[in-house]
Amino acid sequence: ESLMKAVPRNRRQVYKMRPIIEAVVDKGSFFEMGANSGRSMIAGLARLDGRAVLLLASDPYHYGGSWTADACQKVVRFVDLAETFHLPVVYLMDCPGFMIGLEAEKAATIRHGVRAMAAVNQSTVPWCTIIVRNCFGVAGVVHQPAGRHSLRYAWPSAYWGSLPLEGGIEAAYRADIAEADDPKAKLKEIEDRLNKLRSPFRSAERFWVEEIIDPRNTRSLLCEFARLAEPLRTPGPARMAIRP
Repeated sequence: ESLMKAVPRNRRQVYKMRPIIEAVVDKGSFFEMGANSGRSMIAGLARLDGRAVLLLASDPYHYGGSWTADACQKVVRFVDLAETFHLPVVYLMDCPGFMIGLEAEKAATIRHGVRAMAAVNQSTVPWCTIIVRNCFGVAGVVHQPAGRHSLRYAWPSAYWGSLPLEGGIEAAYRADIAEADDPKAKLKEIEDRLNKLRSPFRSAERFWVEEIIDPRNTRSLLCEFARLAEPLRTPGPARMAIRP
């Protein structure tokens, strides 16, 4: 029941992802690794109905969950870990995109980001993503492997698109807002119109997500995913492809 109020209605508010993880995996089974590196991403091992999975999750408390250079390297390491030991991947996603700015450029965020994208797309293990809130930009695209089937569910709190609207509407529609008799009302009108385009319901109607789910059903769906993925776990050496 706590999952119903886990994500604040105010999109500027942060929330804690780890209680959500503990609520959906087997009790006491989450084993986090690398907690002090790439802190906008949470990674570790967990069990779902007794079956082992690799769990990735965004941490909104650090850069809003955006991917930094360190977070990208963390994604690569743990996706490769899942591939090596044939572990299905569960990703609880709230990612507004890659980190931007001078420091991000100096850290070669995009170079490491492309490597993370390659790691995810080259993986062969089963993959299930729960879009909890944000899914924006190029980093948002990397929420599942491209070119093969994987499961993707969205909470009603999910939003996605090319770029977040916050901060961009005033710049893109500055002339329209300035010429309006009531600038605040015009801004609200534009926000409402654009928000409809990034609604999860619009995407679900076009089958871009499997389903918009009640957050309380998250665990049961993840357990079903782990059960379906179990027969696909075949022993043998992992074959890593060449990546940038």
